[in-house]
Amino acid sequence: GGWVLLQNCHLGLDFMDELLETLLTAEIQNDTFRVWITTEQHPKFPITLLQIAIKFTNEPPQGIRAGLKRTFSGISQDLLNVSNLPMWKPLLYTVAFLHSTVQERRKFGPLGWNIPYEFNSADFTASVQFIQNHLKKIDIKKGISWNTVRYMIGEVQYGGRVTDDYDKRLLNCFARVWFTEHMFDSAFCFYTGYKIPVCKTLEQYFDYIQLLPAMDTPEVFGLHPNADITYQKNTSADVLDTITNIQPKESGGGSGETREAVVYRSAEDMLEKLPPDYVKARLVKMGALNSMNIFLRQEIDRMQKVITVVRTSLNDLKLAIEGTIVMSEASKNLRDALDNMYDARIPQVWRRVSWESSTLGFWFTELLERNAQLSSWIFQGRPKVFWITGFFNPQGFLTAMKQEATRAHKDWALDKVSIHNDVLKQTREEIISPPSEGVYIYGLYLEGAGWDKRRSILVESTPKILFVQLPVLHMFAVDST
Repeated sequence: GGWVLLQNCHLGLDFMDELLETLLTAEIQNDTFRVWITTEQHPKFPITLLQIAIKFTNEPPQGIRAGLKRTFSGISQDLLNVSNLPMWKPLLYTVAFLHSTVQERRKFGPLGWNIPYEFNSADFTASVQFIQNHLKKIDIKKGISWNTVRYMIGEVQYGGRVTDDYDKRLLNCFARVWFTEHMFDSAFCFYTGYKIPVCKTLEQYFDYIQLLPAMDTPEVFGLHPNADITYQKNTSADVLDTITNIQPKESGGGSGETREAVVYRSAEDMLEKLPPDYVKARLVKMGALNSMNIFLRQEIDRMQKVITVVRTSLNDLKLAIEGTIVMSEASKNLRDALDNMYDARIPQVWRRVSWESSTLGFWFTELLERNAQLSSWIFQGRPKVFWITGFFNPQGFLTAMKQEATRAHKDWALDKVSIHNDVLKQTREEIISPPSEGVYIYGLYLEGAGWDKRRSILVESTPKILFVQLPVLHMFAVDST
């Protein structure tokens, strides 16, 4: 009737097969016997063992109310009464609120934290212990050393996990705004409706927490309301991806068009629109040693590779569907291409040599547009305005522009030249000639901010508009010596 606990089983995968055999063959006398195993996700973990098991996951609670409930359920009345100083309980509640906030921001992805950190109850316990010790040592006349409190929370206890500079700035900002003398003011609130309650018992805290909204707006965590749209969109995409991945891959018995017929028609359509291979002789005429032409050649080499891979796999896929070649397990790329093209997603072999995109249609349209920019550069001369997001290596393009400027000014040194930019008021269609120096670029978007064209400054995002396209930018090099 005892329980067995095996921890970190992803580190002993060979033993898992033995464990499965033991569980299936052993005669267990007592119904209360259980085997518990803890493991991280692992692609080679025995699927049969997972199928016979009941899965438990310990997910962080959703929302401030649920987070505060969980935090306060781990607090005893003795801890509440550990100090008679009036600052103790507000500080304890503020640390609990910060703990819920840093965990809740993770669900917003890169908008919440650039890197998702595993904040846990140990961070909360250590912070509370520090504040408890600090209050014991303070001089009542001098009061709390807020710099010390902010440093310990923003740099050591929670900040100790943070590796990104911008994330560290954000955490220190929370510490700076919340941990001040103002927090003891009755008018202080983290956000409208989220105050620090004045309570004496745990029951009173739970009663107050229960009155908080079940769903929090992103502004509670210091985010723009648009962040919630991004979160809901990403969550929906994950759900739909999961549904797509687990749907049957074989052809159904219905009267509709088969999967193979749909993909075959799509492959024929793509092959018809696919651009021809590049002729390298044209590049030689343009001047092979010019820095911009060297960059152009590198881009064309990569684009040619994409075109070749797409053409080869589409032709092979057509032959496999016709039955001319065998689509065996060995030809995993063909099977992957068939499944993904039917689901309007990009086959893995294409994605590896190209770029990210949301659907196959957008990806193929971008392939044609990228190719059109490179072809027009070769045959019709240098573009007046460059679509910078249509390059494989945009940084290389700016470096080539720097080298071009350095060669034009004989007294400039390349390592002393820096890139500057001006945001123009014109759109791409309004540009009629290239700049005398540097390049005009377009295709950049702002996320998390808006752009005031009249004043040429950043402004707050407009509600429900997630991305804003910037006007044309003039990128140019300056000598910084």
